Amino acid sequence: MARILLVEDDPTLSETLKELLEDEGYIVTHAGNANNALEATYKQEFELLLLDVNIPDFNGFDLLDMFRKSGNKAPCIFLTSLSDIASLSRGFEVGGDDYIKKPFDFDELLVRIQAILRKSFASLNNIILYKHLTYKIATNELFDGNKLILFAPQEQKLLLLFFKKINETINKEELLYELDGENESSEGALRVYISKLRKAGLEIQTIKGTGYRLVKA
Repeated sequence: MARILLVEDDPTLSETLKELLEDEGYIVTHAGNANNALEATYKQEFELLLLDVNIPDFNGFDLLDMFRKSGNKAPCIFLTSLSDIASLSRGFEVGGDDYIKKPFDFDELLVRIQAILRKSFASLNNIILYKHLTYKIATNELFDGNKLILFAPQEQKLLLLFFKKINETINKEELLYELDGENESSEGALRVYISKLRKAGLEIQTIKGTGYRLVKA
């Protein structure tokens, strides 16, 4: 499931949002100010940024501007009480993808998050052709011709992560976290799951001492 960086300085709202998003299966990292948000992005990558505009250190617009200039392309939704055109324009100018005005309906926020995540990963017409295989992004399914290849739930999690980061090295810690969240997972089990993906036809390289990489076809 997608990793979300939530930058919000209101303790009550941030706690509520974090609980809501985690109940939906998202992995949420919270930062209460801009500097902590920057530090969080040094440690790991995120699939979505939820940025409050009025935060300590410097505002959310400037924070996203820094992210974009450093090469961070994760989609961003601004959480804001601002409604003037100049502010909204600034948000889009620095690379924002959407905004939602406070106070907002939580169900509406979830709909917007789901739509943006689908859009960000579905930029290849919803399918990725890989050798003789077809990967369907929307359903996280792999086909050999017209035949669906069946995977166990843990293998499905890895399948999604490898295709989202195709041709990128993914370290073992991230893969293990994807499998079990905060719990410690077995490297032996990880090797078994990857072996199943390889047997299905995916060329997954072992990067010694680091992790694994799904090589482009």
